[in-house]
Amino acid sequence: TNLFATVTDSILSVIAILHMVRDIGIGPALIQRKALEPGHETTAFAVSTYLGLGLAALVVLMAIWWMTEALPLTVTALLPFIVLPFMGVMTANDVAAAYYSPILFLVLGGAFIALAIERTGLHRRLALAVLSRAGGSAGSLLLAFMISTAIISMIVSNTATTLIMMPIAVAVLRANRRLAGALPMGIAFAATIGGLGTLVGSPTNAIAAGLIAKSVGYQLDFVTWLSFGLPLVLVAIPLCWVILMRVQSVAATPFDGAAAHASIGEAQGWSIAELRLVPLVALVVAGWVFLPLFAAHLPKGMVEDGTVAILGAVLLFVIPDGTGRPLLNWKEADRAPWGVIMMFGGGLALAAGISASGLDDWLGEVLKPLAGVHPVIVALVLVAIVVVVTEFASNVATASGVMPVVGGLIAATHADPALLAVSAAIASSWGFMLPSGTGPNAIAWATDHIALPRMLRAGFWLDIIGIFLIVGIVWIVGGLIG
Repeated sequence: TNLFATVTDSILSVIAILHMVRDIGIGPALIQRKALEPGHETTAFAVSTYLGLGLAALVVLMAIWWMTEALPLTVTALLPFIVLPFMGVMTANDVAAAYYSPILFLVLGGAFIALAIERTGLHRRLALAVLSRAGGSAGSLLLAFMISTAIISMIVSNTATTLIMMPIAVAVLRANRRLAGALPMGIAFAATIGGLGTLVGSPTNAIAAGLIAKSVGYQLDFVTWLSFGLPLVLVAIPLCWVILMRVQSVAATPFDGAAAHASIGEAQGWSIAELRLVPLVALVVAGWVFLPLFAAHLPKGMVEDGTVAILGAVLLFVIPDGTGRPLLNWKEADRAPWGVIMMFGGGLALAAGISASGLDDWLGEVLKPLAGVHPVIVALVLVAIVVVVTEFASNVATASGVMPVVGGLIAATHADPALLAVSAAIASSWGFMLPSGTGPNAIAWATDHIALPRMLRAGFWLDIIGIFLIVGIVWIVGGLIG
């Protein structure tokens, strides 16, 4: 009943927007004609204002639908294609074109590579290699699990990484239940943190980067994101480990290290598929890292991070895996996050509509009083709000809904775009308190090894510390890289 009421109220809101637009006679031709008529010199401004207000209503509507999931997230992302042409903001062709971006191909190519890594079992080999070097104490094993998870999550999505690591953790818990609670939480939290390390670590990262480029004009390529994300991961993983050690009293827990290591097992010999996939993945990552050096010698816009990702992805369908089939076939590749990609497009189209309607300029004017507030204070408040929102809404929805506001804040305060935009992008994935906050949290909760009060406590401290950690690292790194 509540869902029906939410959808009904939202639809009525859209109808009201369209009636308002129709009643004031919005349309590019009408604007130009009336603005030339005597006594109608302000018509263009008035119509622009109404366009901005109509767009603001659409932004609020989509944000509510995304955060409450009144309709599937991808369905909500289709609204700009319906509403923007009716409002006269953009033509249908322009809106359709706005649904695509080079970042989209980075998400898609990265997803194909991650699926190939999962299929060949390369991720499990990496995890076992790290875990086999862990010490015999409960704390060292927990840290080893978290480091393994974070490393894998930089390339494979955080949810997939958690699904990979959790069966290994459950095997350890069967041999020794003393780490119950700490180990599942450590894996879930580390997967979320590790996913922030690279642009392909989580679809939210790439989506946020695309929205930042569209709304703010600040370009976040693979290396630039890595400059912010990697230091965050290097600091946050040990901090998260300390929090879990205290909340779960891991140091005081008796632990049989030999039994735990025996339950993990050892990696088998290298398969031909793994031996052929490793150099391909290495070349793709090297391409992302060194692309800024080569891009200066190529025609502008010729090669993007997405180009490198798609080239590597195409080779997955060409290189044989030694058994008479390619490293990846289409049935396996079809598991790519198509819904997330379409939702990303909806966010881009909405951002394009905000710019075309003049709503971004209006937001800049409204938020001008914040120009006198120190940018770091603005960033801390913004990140705190985003962290609270993302505890209850999906990461992608949070990033899509908050970026238009960030664009207005940057225009009003003239702050460094990285300080506000990158901080907000990272914060949109920083949710640790609730089982429903992230995919990894939900998977960890499903193991039935976690006590909710302890998850709330650990997540609360990680959220609070994360607000200052995110802003601090982005501020310091932003100053160093200029």
